[in-house]
Amino acid sequence: MTRRLLLNAVIFGLGSHEAGWRMPESDPLSSTSIDYWLDIARRAEAAGYDALFLGDVLALQKGADRHLSDAMDPLVILSAMAAMTSRIGLIGTASTSFDHPFHLARRFASLDHITKGRAGWNVVTSSNLLEAQNFGLDTMPDHADRYARAADVLEAAIALWESWDADARRPDKASGRYFDPAKVHAVNHDGAFVRSAGPLNVPRSPQGRPLLAQAGSSPDGRAFAARYADIVFTVQATLDDARAFYRDMKSRAADAGRDPADLLIFPGIVPIAAPTRAAAEARLAEMNGFAVIEHVRGKLEEFLGADLSAADLDAPLPDNLATHGGNQASQSRVSVLVGIARRDKLTLRQLLMRLASGRGHLLAIGTGADIADIMQEWFENGAADGFNIMSPVMPADLQSFSDLVLPELMARGLFAPAKPGNLREKYGLPPIG
Repeated sequence: MTRRLLLNAVIFGLGSHEAGWRMPESDPLSSTSIDYWLDIARRAEAAGYDALFLGDVLALQKGADRHLSDAMDPLVILSAMAAMTSRIGLIGTASTSFDHPFHLARRFASLDHITKGRAGWNVVTSSNLLEAQNFGLDTMPDHADRYARAADVLEAAIALWESWDADARRPDKASGRYFDPAKVHAVNHDGAFVRSAGPLNVPRSPQGRPLLAQAGSSPDGRAFAARYADIVFTVQATLDDARAFYRDMKSRAADAGRDPADLLIFPGIVPIAAPTRAAAEARLAEMNGFAVIEHVRGKLEEFLGADLSAADLDAPLPDNLATHGGNQASQSRVSVLVGIARRDKLTLRQLLMRLASGRGHLLAIGTGADIADIMQEWFENGAADGFNIMSPVMPADLQSFSDLVLPELMARGLFAPAKPGNLREKYGLPPIG
């Protein structure tokens, strides 16, 4: 059977571009409007995307006065989307660092039920000190401890999802028995970080358990994904780097005793599609023209752990900068950004615009055919099983991708609109017993 290119539409705020909210077409207040989110869901489902993915951060970010970073709870938004969609998968982000596995398991099992098996959990460990402080911590736990807790929380959540057998509910009105008590089990999870007696008070979900996504690129993150994830989100800017990541993750999955085909790799792509390449480049230039240099430089300084206030914006990135970030969580992103700057001989100003447009993800600018060429090359050369479509400005760039790129991919036999079914079926993954 021919492989099918998989596509997720990624939404955080009003788009992936730092200054997207300032574009003439944007309503800066729409991120708290249900009409905005439902419009995106309708567009994405009509176009045939496999899933919608909502990112999340549990803090108002540094520099939020210059960048839209307020964010409503993804599970609330996805629940509203569930009521008016019937085919598209719905994946939400939730942190293992600041929540209990019972809450997490219950919320995502509930979402899987109301969507008839279309729910997914993007498992994150969180990395921002501001997030930790919002939950009463003075410091963020170190990288290794966060992943150790994540494994403990996820093991507990999986046990809670499995605490109901698939056929436990056998309502018998005559006898008055709702379920077979022999098919609902205590969990008694007693881990290093969390405990839960169970069972869950939500029956086994339609998929067996919600689909699991993960995005860590550090050694700990890769090991965690190879063990638990169904899909892996990654930041790669070149074909060679993406192929190396792809091979590494498939190898790690095999080492973990899994079929490598059951771990799907989704690089992020920031597409700017237009009828002509010149028009696409002009759109990017317009977006970049709204970016506040001081704000974006501050974000790069956070990643690098370096002071760039005295650096010449129109000179290359200084050679003496360290290539490791100011915190452990940003190291892989630093490597990508510094690699882009060195490879493409970018000035600091150009690197800042590259950061503003997509935070190091693959930037694809041009006609529908131009962008389809890039995606086809990555897909057919062992770099991707699918892509996270990170539209710079929502919903306009999502619609442009749907109108201009999807027809090209379909004409080449690479993509077909997602069919009805649960999310695991859409991705071609085996069922959970």
